[in-house]
Amino acid sequence: MGQIIKRTSILILVGVFISGCVLAPKGTDDENAAAQKAGEPYAQSFEKRLIPELPPDPTWRDVLGRAFLANGDLEAAYFEWKAALARIPQVANYPNTNLAPSFSYMFSSERMKSFDRTTVNVGFDPMENLAFPTKVAQAGKVALDEARAAGKRFETTKFEIQRKVLTAYLDLALHEEQIRIQRDNVNLLKLMADSAGDRVGAGGAPQDLLRAQTQFRLAENQLATMESEHMTMLSMLNGMLGRDPRASLKLPTTLPPPRALAADDARLISIAVDNNPELARLGHEVAGRADALELARMAYIPDINPMAGFTGGISQMIGAMVVLPTTLPEIRGKIDESRAMLRSTQAMLRQTRADRAASFVAALYAMRSAERQAAVFNDAILPRAQQTLASMRQAYAAGTASFTDLIDTQRTLLDARLMIAEARIEREKRLAELEALAGVDIETFAPTTQPTTKPIEVQ
Repeated sequence: MGQIIKRTSILILVGVFISGCVLAPKGTDDENAAAQKAGEPYAQSFEKRLIPELPPDPTWRDVLGRAFLANGDLEAAYFEWKAALARIPQVANYPNTNLAPSFSYMFSSERMKSFDRTTVNVGFDPMENLAFPTKVAQAGKVALDEARAAGKRFETTKFEIQRKVLTAYLDLALHEEQIRIQRDNVNLLKLMADSAGDRVGAGGAPQDLLRAQTQFRLAENQLATMESEHMTMLSMLNGMLGRDPRASLKLPTTLPPPRALAADDARLISIAVDNNPELARLGHEVAGRADALELARMAYIPDINPMAGFTGGISQMIGAMVVLPTTLPEIRGKIDESRAMLRSTQAMLRQTRADRAASFVAALYAMRSAERQAAVFNDAILPRAQQTLASMRQAYAAGTASFTDLIDTQRTLLDARLMIAEARIEREKRLAELEALAGVDIETFAPTTQPTTKPIEVQ
């Protein structure tokens, strides 16, 4: 019995020794390291995670930082990446099947030792063939391609969330600026209504008073409507930040300053082509389809299941079972399927590249147009509107200008301020869209050129 245990133990130890090996493809460690670094914010569960509160007058950086920590879609995309990486050792593990030791004892009336009546066999699980090592290694390559694609999906999700949060923040900042302008308008109309009332008391035309009061009430109603809309926009932004929808959020009292862009248009387009995370994801999917096609072709390689055993001290044996690929229609079908999926992904990559390039150029043109509009209104139109309003106020006080002329002049000034604010915010929103399309934060650009635009400040 001791010899049985010894020989059986040797066979099992050999099997255990060769098990636990992973034929991981090159690049697996780098992808794991990248995922480990990206997952640092998610080391603890959401309930135990410390998410800092926003500071007073939060900037877009503060809002974006909290969104990344609290957003569930981004966290879900990260753990899908981790799950894809965890599939690599599952498919690249070698041997890819379990050991299956067997024991039998022969009953006989012959005077044989118990040891010689004992047969021990050690082989691999007959329910799953021991695959040829190249097949296992190829399956690992397919799994790595899928993991890399999942990593790029995580990156795509990150930039899409960044675009949405920045857009919501910028829209809220613009809306607050519009409310400030409308309040100025309401205050001015109230003064003019009071002035018109004094004129009527002194024998002036009552039509001016009626117009002034009507304009004042309409402006008050519009201001109340804007303030109600502001709460709706604030609730939506709070939802993106994982905060109570009713939580207060006090933005700075001025529009966010323009973000410097130290790159010309040609470089921006080049970066967009090279770094777009969605294109990179599709590129990894194409590579995965190509590796899957090669794996399907490897089905023609026979599998070999080795085995070993002994019967007491009488005999020892080693052998192997060769599994021939006789299901040829199935193999050809899998090859054709893999080839079709490869062609499909290649076509998708080609079309997506064209679409993203067109979207990037369109967003770039829109950003440059917003920069131009802001500069024109700030440098040329706004100063003239301010001068015209000052002259019209003097003429109205002297009785040489009508109330309608004064209101029209005031509206021109307010329209100029609104156009500047809207153009500035539009520029920042298009810049956030360019970041999402390029998959690059503009702050990471090396300042190879001077910024293409100067900061625009409302006078």
